[in-house]
Amino acid sequence: MNIAFFLLPKKDVICLSPGSTVRQALERMEYHRYSAVPLLDDEGRYVGTITEGDLLWALKNTPDLSLASINKMRLQDIPCKVKNKTVPIDAHIEDLVTLAIAQNFVPVVDDQEKFIGIIRRREIMEYCSQLLMKPDAVS
Repeated sequence: MNIAFFLLPKKDVICLSPGSTVRQALERMEYHRYSAVPLLDDEGRYVGTITEGDLLWALKNTPDLSLASINKMRLQDIPCKVKNKTVPIDAHIEDLVTLAIAQNFVPVVDDQEKFIGIIRRREIMEYCSQLLMKPDAVS
């Protein structure tokens, strides 16, 4: 099955740019209750994923931490421990199962490497669950 059926399009995905501040990231993640957000460059290419853990480590390691400092800290200056592997839009859902083990979401790109959306782990697991529940599934 083609992954386009499972795609959450870019317009519905909360994304940040590497130039966003730590405070902006924290506020967006809190508001949307996300633990990870894709980072896109100015050309719309996926460049990484910022996670709560990345932000916490950066804050922990910031001397003289203050509200003013998190308004100045840019995501591009924070080491990201995660860069989710991307897949092309013509991939098949079965190709994503292994990626879903380690990734909350799988970024999807077009043939010019532009970010077009994500497929969440939830949709991949629901698809696998439906396959297992079919009467003809191998036991």
